[in-house]
Amino acid sequence: MPQPADSSVRENAAGVQPAGPELRREIEAVEAERIRALIEIDLDALAEIYHESLVHIHAPGVRHTKDMLLEHTRTRQAYREIERGELTITSVADGVVVVTGSIRNRLGNPDGSERVVEGIVTQVLHRDEDARWRFLSFQLTPFGEKVWGDLPSEKDAAADADR
Repeated sequence: MPQPADSSVRENAAGVQPAGPELRREIEAVEAERIRALIEIDLDALAEIYHESLVHIHAPGVRHTKDMLLEHTRTRQAYREIERGELTITSVADGVVVVTGSIRNRLGNPDGSERVVEGIVTQVLHRDEDARWRFLSFQLTPFGEKVWGDLPSEKDAAADADR
């Protein structure tokens, strides 16, 4: 594959790296605040940590802006419990991180019953001028049927994790 002619593009790509301990603590803290605020319906806190250009994609493929997500949280009051698995936090540029990891949401339904949605989430956060981390993007892909089964490397990784 040809290399980009612009050396700044190459330098930026070289800056992609796993988050160090301090950055990891910062991102885990803002994710914990997001979870708390969703469950407690703390719209002021959510408004602070959602960037104005937020794009939030729910599990069924529903796309919300920041204002729509705040309305959704206020009117539906669906979030009962949110559990996150191990997070992979990658710094992709100065003040921009990508976070991936599993999620388990216990949600209320319109009829009063509950359901659980589990999947993998990808989030993008940006550190704004005020030095606060804000969510730019959220995408939840629910777990589903794996018609192809596991790759050999996935089986190896699972075996390693069990040891």
